[in-house]
Amino acid sequence: MPNVVFHKNGEVYRDTVKENTNLVVRAGIRQFPFPHLRYECGMGKCSRCACRVIAGAEQLPPPNWKEKKQLGERLNAGYRLACQLWIEHDIELTQDEAGDAQ
Repeated sequence: MPNVVFHKNGEVYRDTVKENTNLVVRAGIRQFPFPHLRYECGMGKCSRCACRVIAGAEQLPPPNWKEKKQLGERLNAGYRLACQLWIEHDIELTQDEAGDAQ
């Protein structure tokens, strides 16, 4: 089962999730990472769930067309849309206040 480390506002949250877990779905039902993950539409249209991948990016599939459209050059800085990621391996992410991910 994948280990997820999530950094937000100077805090670190850790949890183990089942394979093929989506963190936005978990946040929506008040599971990991509790209500701390910022998200909105859950469909790759708004980019509010953008996170920078600190570790584990090599295990993720390539960005899909929604991520390419919403993130553009931020993909090169390691950002991904949490709503588009189905976690199957250990991953470490950070999501700061809205200004950082914009």
